[in-house]
Amino acid sequence: MSGASTSTGVRTAFSYCVQQVRSYDYHHYLCLLELPPNMRKSAFALRAFNVETARAMDIASDPRIVAQALASVISEHKVSKSWLKRSVEARINDAKREVSDIPETVEELERYAEDTMSTILYSTLQAGGIRSTAADHAASHIGKASGLVLLLKSLPYHASRNRHFPYIPVEVAEKHGLLVKDQGGQPEIRIDSREGLCNAVFEMASVANSHLEKARALAGTVPAEAHPVLLPALPTQTEILKTVICEANFPVMGNFPFMMRFHVQEKFEE
Repeated sequence: MSGASTSTGVRTAFSYCVQQVRSYDYHHYLCLLELPPNMRKSAFALRAFNVETARAMDIASDPRIVAQALASVISEHKVSKSWLKRSVEARINDAKREVSDIPETVEELERYAEDTMSTILYSTLQAGGIRSTAADHAASHIGKASGLVLLLKSLPYHASRNRHFPYIPVEVAEKHGLLVKDQGGQPEIRIDSREGLCNAVFEMASVANSHLEKARALAGTVPAEAHPVLLPALPTQTEILKTVICEANFPVMGNFPFMMRFHVQEKFEE
């Protein structure tokens, strides 16, 4: 293949990455537009990689186009493959879980969030030539918060599909009276307790919010050039306060959204 053809193929691949992020991860698409031009291509390729690996578990797709753009980024900017490998392995392990398998602790979900979301921020910082321990720490917290929010947003989908809540851990479910045993003695989450679900979702959203607070505490030590990379903190905060908590939609719960909105509003006002 000629150099000209290769160059055209890579440009096409990067354009495809932009469209994928715009179509399936619009909040991050808006954040990436704020990056300096020299960082934008790499960031879109990395975020498109995240989109593809997330969707691959449910939808058949051809990852080769994104892989072409990603290979260019790795080659040009020496991005660590270990972070990308962590992300893929975490997605695969999650896909292998039975719907009835419930994580034991919130920490398990935090590790999954870091492996799938923080790693993308680490890679973006590296691709931009930003070497900062403070920025990495902030990226870790922002990625964990973002990942937890996405897991919470997926609960209505899982509830309507198989009547399970696979991302409410045992320790949280038990605390709020949601944990029961099925006929085989395996733990499962009740889906008929409105107040219990409100409290469980609020507790997990509070964990996500605490990660954002820790990231904010690092703001004074994070170099200015890293700030645009960490913009996903803004839509994550919005999702915590607006979509996940105030407007969660659990179709199997009847009037659950209405009750959750006011129940959680009271908690924030305490």
